[in-house]
Amino acid sequence: MSPENKKVSMNYKILEIDPWLADHAKDITLRMKLYDDTHTRLGGGGTLSDFANGHLFYGFHHGTDGTVFREWAPNAREIALFGDFNNWDRESHVLTPLGEGNFEITLPGENVLPHGSRVKIAITTWDGRKFDRIPLYCKRVVQDPVTFAFDGQIWNPETPYAWKNADFTRKDEPPLIYEAHVGISSEEEKVADFSHFIKNVLPRIKKLGYNTIQLMAVMEHAYYASFGYQVTNFFAVSSRFGTPEQLKKLIDTAHGMGIAVLLDVVHSHASSNALDGIGQFDGTDSMFFHEGNKGNHPAWGSKLFDYSKDAVRHFLLSNIKFWLTEYNFDGFRFDGVTSMLYHDHGLGGIFDNYKKYFSLNTDVDAVTYLQLASKLCKEINPDSLIIAEDMSGMPGMCLPIEHGGIGFDYRLNMGVPDFWIRTLLGKDEFWDLSQMWHELSQRRPLEKTIGYCESHDQALVGDKTIMFRLADKEMYWFMAKNTPSHIIDRAIALHKMIRLISCACAGEGYLNFMANEFGHPEWIDFPREGNNSSYYYARRQWSLVDNTDLKYEYLNNFDRDMITLVGKNELLSNPAILLRHDSSHKALVFEKGNYIFVFNFHPSSPCKTAILRNVKSKWKVVLNSDWEKYGGSSKEISEIYESESDKSGFVLELPAGKRSAVVYKRTGVLS
Repeated sequence: MSPENKKVSMNYKILEIDPWLADHAKDITLRMKLYDDTHTRLGGGGTLSDFANGHLFYGFHHGTDGTVFREWAPNAREIALFGDFNNWDRESHVLTPLGEGNFEITLPGENVLPHGSRVKIAITTWDGRKFDRIPLYCKRVVQDPVTFAFDGQIWNPETPYAWKNADFTRKDEPPLIYEAHVGISSEEEKVADFSHFIKNVLPRIKKLGYNTIQLMAVMEHAYYASFGYQVTNFFAVSSRFGTPEQLKKLIDTAHGMGIAVLLDVVHSHASSNALDGIGQFDGTDSMFFHEGNKGNHPAWGSKLFDYSKDAVRHFLLSNIKFWLTEYNFDGFRFDGVTSMLYHDHGLGGIFDNYKKYFSLNTDVDAVTYLQLASKLCKEINPDSLIIAEDMSGMPGMCLPIEHGGIGFDYRLNMGVPDFWIRTLLGKDEFWDLSQMWHELSQRRPLEKTIGYCESHDQALVGDKTIMFRLADKEMYWFMAKNTPSHIIDRAIALHKMIRLISCACAGEGYLNFMANEFGHPEWIDFPREGNNSSYYYARRQWSLVDNTDLKYEYLNNFDRDMITLVGKNELLSNPAILLRHDSSHKALVFEKGNYIFVFNFHPSSPCKTAILRNVKSKWKVVLNSDWEKYGGSSKEISEIYESESDKSGFVLELPAGKRSAVVYKRTGVLS
């Protein structure tokens, strides 16, 4: 039965937006009831922001009369604070139990816990077990260079960071996101820090035209090679990259450049580490996580939050508020949302019908948590940007909560990189352009996506970047401008076309991973036992793009001009309207506002596409991937094209060279 013939009560706008949800009206109603009930209970007549204040109660709070420390550990009978301030005595500073798993101690005297002091807590459980932990709300955790053990560190600098751009507001514009990892941002074989990133990478991002940075691996993680996705300390900035003040300076500097900064937040799971993380924090699984096998991610080896518990919601929502208010982040990219949404974590699943979104496999508590998280973000900062990494396409993920949605702004269009991987396995002369258009342009109604052709996932060992798939070993020998190579020529041409069509069609925003804009060679591999703890592949070789004798410059130039074009003209705000796709001649043409994009994927023949217009008009070339400055063969000249009268109207003929893309802008309507 077609959705038009279904008779349902349209209580929520999501059911009008997507009529195919008609059979699941009760599921949407349940979604909203769970959210409303939970929001009312947690808000208690106030706001979610009033509820999400765990960081303002727990942890260390310093004053002129002393320091108050509070901790939460439901299975603890006794908690003691110890560290270098008391010669690591586990018995001298025992906290007072307050009930419901809460403990407190006041250390009288100013500077009793000096800035930089190392601390831990000793927990004794009700069944007599004893173990040490790092305080839950520690803002800094450091590793001993000799023992490699982690300690909490008191962070209370005498002079707080003075924000220079505290009034920065993210513009309401399509996000052009530069995904970045600070640790690998240096060319040297080491872990780079925030200061290096500020000095050396921020100016590159600004010059390229990106308006948003997505920072990976900021939350403390003991295992560097986890890429930041095995979080151990949720309120601590990774000390391997620098201090909290240096992170604030990075964000402040970016804001001064007009660039918003997102945190890649990991609330989908946590490191199973106990000594330096929150796994078994109070000696039980049940404090934060599901008990037994349900609490263990079968693929990631990590712990899974129990989102049904108000204490877990309190911890995670407080974490969101902390990063927004303490560091002035402009929003979040939520990692692993698919894993959160489904009890089987979406592993091996194909979401090919609506029943799979609304079944016993759906974790409705996780859905409620995500709604609460999006609501809180907008409460604290109405201009915040929140993006879901969800490959399942959960209906309503990016619709307002009041419409029956989950409240996120964008969803990563994760099917597009997978499409390109499949496509690049075949020769480009056999690519199906109708399938390409379908894969790049399909969306849920009124739900925005971030388009991208590759992210950090495709840059890691075990996968390949697009440039490496196209050129492979030829990159080692033929990237100098004076060394001709048909393989490299093809790779450069298709790299530019793939990026432009993904940027223009695959979303209302766009994402690029650091250094992929110039086709960074090889992969990312962190130091580990399997590579003799080498940092050789855990870095970015900026000298390649800075060397004007190498072809990497061509790709960088193109990315800069592409991002500038779509950014300054807000082209991603306009839908892409298909004008023609001709798989036999390898031409694909679409329109966005006053711009026409002509893609000619033919490996050997130029094309001239005829477009019918209803008025006589004039068009100018504003971007051509075949220009010489991008490694092509065409001169950059101001080419003007006019539509000619025809019995059917006005015909506009727009050429494009072989394996090239040309963007035309309408410059006027002729009388």
